[in-house]
Amino acid sequence: MDPEAGGPQIIKVTPLQQMLASCTGAILTSLMVTPLDVVKIRLQAQNSPFSKGKCFVYSNGLMDHLCVCEEEGSRAWYKKPGCFQGTLDAFWKIIRNEGIKSLWSGLPPTLVMAVPATVIYFTCYDQLTALLRSKLGENESRIPIVAGIVARFGAVTVISPLELIRTKMQSEKFSYNELHQYVSKRVSEDGWLSLWRGWTPTVLRDVPFSGRILSY
Repeated sequence: MDPEAGGPQIIKVTPLQQMLASCTGAILTSLMVTPLDVVKIRLQAQNSPFSKGKCFVYSNGLMDHLCVCEEEGSRAWYKKPGCFQGTLDAFWKIIRNEGIKSLWSGLPPTLVMAVPATVIYFTCYDQLTALLRSKLGENESRIPIVAGIVARFGAVTVISPLELIRTKMQSEKFSYNELHQYVSKRVSEDGWLSLWRGWTPTVLRDVPFSGRILSY
């Protein structure tokens, strides 16, 4: 409403503020949810133990992750579970035997994907929504769907190369120098487009999902 007419003043959020808010939300979500996922995985694993080297999937509230159980001599972050009697007992034994940092196992690969994906998607969505409403009017019902699809398309395209890094970080504890060497070798052997392998199925999965959710 017009503030001169006595209505409330509308405060516009800048793109930088939107990026900071999205980044903060993604980091806080990862920090709070990751310990719960670690405990959940340990409790599930002791009931149905994973064989050494077998892959499994866990969800941290932002996205699903493919992880590998620890093998002898490997650098996988996941450790075999102990004998837990429940959730609180699992928290206590993990902290006592492995240290409190173990509750955030797998956090780096989570942040590698979650933070940029969340920042790009929500910032683009808000900016596109505002732009389309200024062009098409406030009552156009298709604006959220179009903005969501375009924003997700852009986020997937930008984040696809990071998927490669996330996968390597989850399977092995690479240093930054080792990661750089791995990516450089991949590019020199297969070209830059190799960093976007898997882009098509990811788009086909995520873009329709965003459009469908925003249509309600």
